[in-house]
Amino acid sequence: MVATISHHNALIYTMVLVSAADRDMTDNEIATIGESIRTLPVFRDYDLDQLGDAAETCAEILDSDEGLDTVLGLIKEGLPQKLRETAYSLACEIAAADGKLSQEELRLLEIIRHELEVGRLPAAAIERGVRARYATV
Repeated sequence: MVATISHHNALIYTMVLVSAADRDMTDNEIATIGESIRTLPVFRDYDLDQLGDAAETCAEILDSDEGLDTVLGLIKEGLPQKLRETAYSLACEIAAADGKLSQEELRLLEIIRHELEVGRLPAAAIERGVRARYATV
């Protein structure tokens, strides 16, 4: 297995994982990943020059045998407990970014929620908040 990753990379892997769930990383998803990294306090000390390498490494792991399980394990291991809801929130943001949720994304969100041990009530609150942010007329 790959060495433990930083909490920054764990959050980035979470976003890349959801974006790649339906095998179509849209421009909106990629833009949302970049915006999250540039604006969220958890990324204040992150070097943006590392983003390409982190995303590429995640994609390479996903393409390997047992890639999904490996990435999920790295995410869980790299995140302190207090950032697990943040990771789930970012996953929901990426899933909602292109205006539609595929079955693959919905299933992956469920897997991430369980893997990161995010409770049903916090998950529902996060999902409702994201739904409100991405609502259109």
